Amino acid sequence: MSLATSGLHHITAIASDLGRNADFYTRVLGLCLVKRTVNFEARDVYHLYYGDAAGHPGTIVTFFVRRNGPTGRIGDRQATRIRFGVPPASLAWWQRRLVDSEVDASDEPVWCGAPALSFADPDGLPLQLVGVSDPVADRSAGAARSPHEIRGLHSVELLVPDPDATVALFTDLLGFSEALARRPWRRLIAAGSGPGVFVDVRAAAGMSSGAMGAGCIHHVAVRAQTDHDQIVWQDRLRRSGLDVTDIKDRSYFRSIYFHEPNGIRCEIATDAPGFAIDESPDELGRRLQLPSSLEPARQTLEAGLAGLLPSPT
Repeated sequence: MSLATSGLHHITAIASDLGRNADFYTRVLGLCLVKRTVNFEARDVYHLYYGDAAGHPGTIVTFFVRRNGPTGRIGDRQATRIRFGVPPASLAWWQRRLVDSEVDASDEPVWCGAPALSFADPDGLPLQLVGVSDPVADRSAGAARSPHEIRGLHSVELLVPDPDATVALFTDLLGFSEALARRPWRRLIAAGSGPGVFVDVRAAAGMSSGAMGAGCIHHVAVRAQTDHDQIVWQDRLRRSGLDVTDIKDRSYFRSIYFHEPNGIRCEIATDAPGFAIDESPDELGRRLQLPSSLEPARQTLEAGLAGLLPSPT
C-alpha cells in the first residue's frame, strides 16, 4: 500500500477542571496553550489544545473539559496512556521538576527498554516522559525553547482483547509497520520523520472494561497530509466494513472518525489549515475562538473561562 500516515496528529482526552488542567499542561509540563475553544457539537464542553508554540501535528494533546461530568475508569478497549518525547539527558531534570510540583513520578522504563518517567495528570490520566535519542522519534516539529522541553508526542498505548485485529487495521489500512513485539506488547511505527510515530498495542488479558470520563483518552487521531488522502482512507475504511463518518470541518483540520475493530475511537485529521487560521502565529491560544454559529453565545462562554486560564498578554 502506497498511502501511509506519517504518524499521530493529536490525542484527545477528557478533563474535569479548566484551571487545573491548564496549569498542569502549561506550567508543569511547559506545553503551549495553542487554542481555546469549545466542542463544536456540545458548546457547554470547552476544548483546550496544547502543543509546541505553532501547534504542529504530532505535538498536540487536546482536552474536552466536562465540568461535573463522570470520572472515567481506565481499562480494556481504550487508549490508556500518552507518552511524550524528551531528550534522555533531561529525565533527571524532569524528575526534579515533577517532585517540585508535587507530582508523584517513578522511573519506569518503557516495555521496549527506553528510559521513562511515569506519572498522572490531575484527573489520573497516565502519562510518561520517554528519553528518545532515535532521531526519528526525537525530532521536534519546531525549535526547542529550552534543552529540556517536551519535543512532541512519542506514542500512545492501546489496550485491546484482540491485538491482531488492531494491528491489522493500522498496518494494512493506515500504513504503519510492525517494528517490535514482546508479549503482551506490539509496537507499530509510522512512515513519518517527526514526533508521534509510535503506537503500542497491548493484549488485555483479563482486564476489566474501561468507562469513558475524566482521566480517559477519548480518541486518537492520525495524520492525513492532504484532503485527497483523507477521502481515499474514508473509502478504504468503509470498504473494509467500518462505519466511518462524513468529513467534519473542525476549523483547524478536517476529520473523519471510526472505531477500530476493538472499539477504540480513532480519527484521521488533515494537517491543514492549522491553528493560525483565526489567530496570528504569535497570539495562538490567547482568546476564545468560536465558529460563527456560536458567536451569539460568546459572552456567556467567555464568562465561563474568566480567571481559569492564562490571561491573554
